[in-house]
Amino acid sequence: MFEILEKRELNPTVVLMEINAPLVAKKAEPGQFIILRTDENGERIPLTVADFDREKGTVTIIFQIVGATTKKLSMLEKGDCLHDFVGPLGRATHTDGLKKVAVVGGGVGCAIAYPVAKKLHEKGCEVHAICGFRSRELVILQDEFEKASSKYVLVSDDGSAGKKGLVTDALKELIEGGEQYDEVITIGPLIMMKFVCQLTKEYGIKTVASMNPVMIDGTGMCGGCRLSVGGKTVFACVDGPEFDGHLIDFDEAMARGNAYGEFERHKYEEACNLFNKEVK
Repeated sequence: MFEILEKRELNPTVVLMEINAPLVAKKAEPGQFIILRTDENGERIPLTVADFDREKGTVTIIFQIVGATTKKLSMLEKGDCLHDFVGPLGRATHTDGLKKVAVVGGGVGCAIAYPVAKKLHEKGCEVHAICGFRSRELVILQDEFEKASSKYVLVSDDGSAGKKGLVTDALKELIEGGEQYDEVITIGPLIMMKFVCQLTKEYGIKTVASMNPVMIDGTGMCGGCRLSVGGKTVFACVDGPEFDGHLIDFDEAMARGNAYGEFERHKYEEACNLFNKEVK
C-alpha cells in the first residue's frame, strides 16, 4: 500500500505529502509525474513528482486544493494509504549539457520547478531561479530554491514578498543586465508561461514549458491531454509534459482547460459538503 509518511501544509491551499512508493522512487526523474487515486472509486489525477528519495523509497507530491479529488486527498492524514500511485510517467526533463539555465516558476508550479532546479544544480549547472506568487502567505519552497540555485529571485503581485512585479519583469531585468542563458524552463499557470515564452522569443532564448492539461489514463489512449505544438497534435502524458514553449498554442490550451471550470467547482463544493457532514 502507498502509505502517507509525511503531510505538511506549505500554505493555506497547498499540501506536501511524502508517499511510500519504492518502485516509483527507483525510476523517478525531475519533470515526470504520477497518477493517483485516493480510493477504489476515486478519480484519477496526475501530480508531478516534486521530489524523491531512492534510498528511503519515497516520492514527494505537492498539490493545490482546487477540486473534489484534491480536497479528498487533503483530508487524508499521515498513516493513511492511497489506493493507486502509478508512475513515473512522462518524459524526464532534459538536463545534459546545460551550463546556465533560468528556471521560472509561478505559484504551485514552483513545486514542479524545484526538482528541475535541484537536478541542474547537482549537475554543476548555474541555476537562476525566479519564483512568483500573489502574496507572501502563498510563498512555498523558498529555502529549497535558495539551496538549489546560485541566484534566487522572489517576486509577488502585491510586493509583500521579494520584489513587486511579475516573473517576466524579473527575467527581462536579468537578460537585459547581461545574463546569457542556454535555456529557460518555465512552469506555472498557462498565462504566465505564455508571456514568459513571448519574452524569451524576442531574445532568441530556447524555452521549455511544462504543460499540465486535463489527463485521464496517462498512456496517450484517451486523448484528453492533447495540445497543439508547432501545428501538430501531441499528448502531454507521453510526448511531454515539457515542450518547446515557442511552439505551444497557449490560447487553445487555456480554452480547453477553462471548459471544465464550472464542473470542477460543483464537484469541489460537493466534496466540502460531504466532509462537513462527516465532521458533524
